[in-house]
Amino acid sequence: MCVVCVCCVCVCLSLCRCRMYSFMGGGLFCAGVGNILLIVSTATDYWMQYRHSSNYMHQGLWRYCTPSKCFTQTDSIAYWDATRACMILSLLACFIGIIIGIMAFIHYSSFERFDKTFAAAILFLISCFFVFLAMAVYTGVTVNYYGKRYGNWRFSWSYIIGWVAMVLTFLSGIFYMCAYRMHECPRGSSAH
Repeated sequence: MCVVCVCCVCVCLSLCRCRMYSFMGGGLFCAGVGNILLIVSTATDYWMQYRHSSNYMHQGLWRYCTPSKCFTQTDSIAYWDATRACMILSLLACFIGIIIGIMAFIHYSSFERFDKTFAAAILFLISCFFVFLAMAVYTGVTVNYYGKRYGNWRFSWSYIIGWVAMVLTFLSGIFYMCAYRMHECPRGSSAH
């Protein structure tokens, strides 16, 4: 009878571990795609498009473009600086989270007390927070400023990609938090 119980416990633990790795894999996938989208969103010049003097112009965080040429934004405007800084911090948090998330698949004895799944989850959620902050600042200022100044303007694909990246980094954090909880369940049950 005892052998059957031990076998059932082993099967349950292996299923739990399999689900934990599934959550971690899903989290890494979302984080990888989210990080690529963060890079594209931050680097491209299509956050907003507007009509000025019968020409369509577009701008990103670093440059603004006319139909014939692009120019570097040399003005140090606070909301652009805040948006840029938050996007860069989000990129860094997501990238470090991906590295720690990959390390969570590898078991280092020297990192026994450092739970990498929890650390990756927190970094992905921090990344999500910074993207949200950047998008909220940019949205608020753009709507208030350009909405009054230009009648014909709209947010463009770089901006939309930023919002998609925010959702993906949030999902990465949730997946890794679920993996952490699954990893904690066997520890908690063996302590009793």
